Amino acid sequence: MKRENIDQLVKVEYHQADECPLKGTQLSFFQIVYVISGKGSFTINDNLATYGKGSLILLTPNDQHFLEIKEKTELLLVKFSERYIKDYKWNSINSIGCLLYGASYLSGCILQNKPDVVLVDSIVNSLLHGINHPDLYQEELTLHYVNALIVIAARNISKMRTENIASNTDKRILEIINYIQGNIHDPTLLKVSVIAQKFGLSETYLGSYFKNQSGETITHYILNYKMRLIEHRLLFSDMRINEIVTEFGFSDESHLNKFFKKQHKMSLTEFKKVKSNVKS
Repeated sequence: MKRENIDQLVKVEYHQADECPLKGTQLSFFQIVYVISGKGSFTINDNLATYGKGSLILLTPNDQHFLEIKEKTELLLVKFSERYIKDYKWNSINSIGCLLYGASYLSGCILQNKPDVVLVDSIVNSLLHGINHPDLYQEELTLHYVNALIVIAARNISKMRTENIASNTDKRILEIINYIQGNIHDPTLLKVSVIAQKFGLSETYLGSYFKNQSGETITHYILNYKMRLIEHRLLFSDMRINEIVTEFGFSDESHLNKFFKKQHKMSLTEFKKVKSNVKS
């Protein structure tokens, strides 16, 4: 399969097509696809969904994707590299890269937060205007628009991840989950005692409260969420094991392997080899 790279941190393109412009290509970067007009279906990592005007689709590096166009389609493609996500100062969104990679576990349009529809429409129109009428400081303006789109994508993915929690759920459980996801790289901030103190709860109450609201223990949730991210790094990135060790705060490779083997009954390298063989 052909692999597409970009020679800059951020790139915005307009496409009008009767046939899939994304066919037979594996991306080495993130790509937000906004459907300006048209309809059809798309497949990402074996998940099939329909698209139409206003659909917002996020492709993460190494996703397997295919677009089937049923009606002439206009697309705005917003491409940005992993390095851009890592290096940009996102203020309070510490785990924005993790949130974006979470799109691989979702299917369909990620624009589910209705108030964001108007914002995205405005941003897309601004980006299209910049393409058609470039002016002084256009690059700086484009980066601001793209950053806003990335944050909106992250917000929608974060909300979609918690939609399995009942609609009448106490708002506090969502805040706790957001805290865990935002600090998943720092083991010291994920201790139950630290989380309990952060939210003004006792450890015992936090444990029972989290289990009642989410259906699993807080420890199990943290381990599962971290494991999913590590699996994704192994399968869909070029990160070395020592880089994963550093990212998730393990003491060394042996510590990470022990953590990984507990669930998968195999080492990281064995897991990667087995999954690679299945793919091929």
